[in-house]
Amino acid sequence: MNKIKQNIAQVALVVRDYDEAISFYVSSLGFTLIEDTDLGDGKRWVIVSLTGSTGTALLLAKADGEEQLAAVGNQAGGRVFLFLQTDDFWQDYHSMAD
Repeated sequence: MNKIKQNIAQVALVVRDYDEAISFYVSSLGFTLIEDTDLGDGKRWVIVSLTGSTGTALLLAKADGEEQLAAVGNQAGGRVFLFLQTDDFWQDYHSMAD
């Protein structure tokens, strides 16, 4: 039996507004906007990734309805949601904190 190589390409992250989320991830955290495709009816396919990363990216999904809107900022029910692996924690911390 052949082993299929798999990886998680994107993780969906519910956001309040596409442009607000893009601004935060790209301008504040230094991510790269990989794709922003209009799907019609107010929906977009928006992918951001750490600059230079070849790993998992974030798919920014606009909240649809009150239940999803309530989940914005609380994706994992109060637990840590994403873990950043880095070779220079303090450099990344200061870059993101500025």
